[in-house]
Amino acid sequence: MKKTLISLAILAVSGSAYAQSNVTIFGIMDAGIVSEHGGKNGNVTKVSSGVANASRIGFKGTEDLGGGLSAVFLLEGGIKGDTGESDVSGSVFQRQAYVGLVSKSAGTLTLGRQYTPWYNAFVQVGDPFQAGLSGSAKNIFPANGINVRNSNSVYYKSPDMMGVTAEVFYAAGEQKESSTGRQLGASIGYKNGDFEGRLAYNNRNNDTVANNVVTGRDIGHNTLLAVNYDFKVVKAFAMFNANKGLNSVAYPNGTAYTAAAVAPSTDSRNYLLGATVPVSAAGSLVASVARADDREVANRDANQYAIGYLHKLSPRTTTYMSYGKIKNKNGASFTVGNNAESGSGDSAYNVGIRHTF
Repeated sequence: MKKTLISLAILAVSGSAYAQSNVTIFGIMDAGIVSEHGGKNGNVTKVSSGVANASRIGFKGTEDLGGGLSAVFLLEGGIKGDTGESDVSGSVFQRQAYVGLVSKSAGTLTLGRQYTPWYNAFVQVGDPFQAGLSGSAKNIFPANGINVRNSNSVYYKSPDMMGVTAEVFYAAGEQKESSTGRQLGASIGYKNGDFEGRLAYNNRNNDTVANNVVTGRDIGHNTLLAVNYDFKVVKAFAMFNANKGLNSVAYPNGTAYTAAAVAPSTDSRNYLLGATVPVSAAGSLVASVARADDREVANRDANQYAIGYLHKLSPRTTTYMSYGKIKNKNGASFTVGNNAESGSGDSAYNVGIRHTF
């Protein structure tokens, strides 16, 4: 009897401690059939993972510290849903990994591997395809590499102040020279009713260190304005983006059409107009037109046209189909990819299914 009471007491204490925190397992499994055309290697048809959203599994948790303050953490790793492998060899939680504090009055401060304010504005506000399917604005806009997320970063998000929020991001290059490889980002957003807009900036230092000598290189700048408005019968989207400097733009597949890699522009602009149209309680059409405007002498411009359809089978399961087409000019090397792949040609069809858990 004594042992039973002691055991019950231990369980009661343990239960009380665990009640103060909350840990959730979450994820996405997304797989589709992808058919790509127009590249130098001909047509490609395959089963791909992460067409609409990258497949992943993660763990997130909060602990109430009292007084409106909570501790938070997140670990998230990518998965190849078609093979079961990690989508980055040798890495476990390469998507996001951070820990920090959330205050109801002071905002959120986290440290680790995190998304940049520029990418948050791009995917959350400006792209009707939300960076997925063959209509992903990543095909035209420079949403790749460390513009998306970065390691060794400190991130702050302000609380909502009458619809206004701000984000600040700093990623240390962690090389001998403190400024080498570092990245800065910031955004300010406003949301009121059916309108949302965000202005974001990203700045990265391209200096490198070799043999204890700093090689001075240009700084890459990206400035993005993203807005949307929900008219109920249609939700309209628009983006404008200015890119300046080394690595401000990078072709996801610079050898899609040529043997030698095409050099990306160091002075360009991007534009997008798009919409989502609900056509039933479960289905919606998505469409966009995007443009890359190269300001250099090469004038490697490109236009993308895309349309898609998403149908919810349940709150967690969605089927989709989409088509995207890019018209490259003067040797530009833009390709029609999707959320997880860069693509191999100038057009692509997608059909698949996404399940969240």
